[in-house]
Amino acid sequence: MIKITEAFVEDIAKIQEIAHITWPITYGEILTAAQLDYMLDLIYSDEALSKQIQNKEQLFYLVSDLESVIGFIGIEHNYKNEAITKIHKIYLLPETQGKGYGKIVFNSIEELALENKSKELLLNVNRFNTALNFYKKLGFEIKETVDIEIGNGYLMEDYVMGKKI
Repeated sequence: MIKITEAFVEDIAKIQEIAHITWPITYGEILTAAQLDYMLDLIYSDEALSKQIQNKEQLFYLVSDLESVIGFIGIEHNYKNEAITKIHKIYLLPETQGKGYGKIVFNSIEELALENKSKELLLNVNRFNTALNFYKKLGFEIKETVDIEIGNGYLMEDYVMGKKI
């Protein structure tokens, strides 16, 4: 049983905890330790998360099983004023992989997107991230290749993937 509930400012510590567990595993072979630390601080600082949550720049949700919080998502409806829901963040603890939780979470995101009149889901994924194959299995297709400068001389080397809903 998976439950998805809206996250608030008081949930920031849990979001940060999950990010600090999942990121080194997800990106440890892709990014340098310095870039990993830089990005975690940039994206998951108290200030950055507070601003995003309070200003509703992204809607954050906690993903829980029967026992505890096992992940989080950050999405944005009406992305660029279009009928698109952008998935900015989706991270589940490593021990949940292979249990079908990811598919359940994506189905929930799709439901939220449809409730908000979206016709497409979008996400960025690092070009070397193994999750790329998972997204393809879910019906996402590569729309473009992008390099995004994030400061400190670092680039995010991503694919933008989309799925019509």
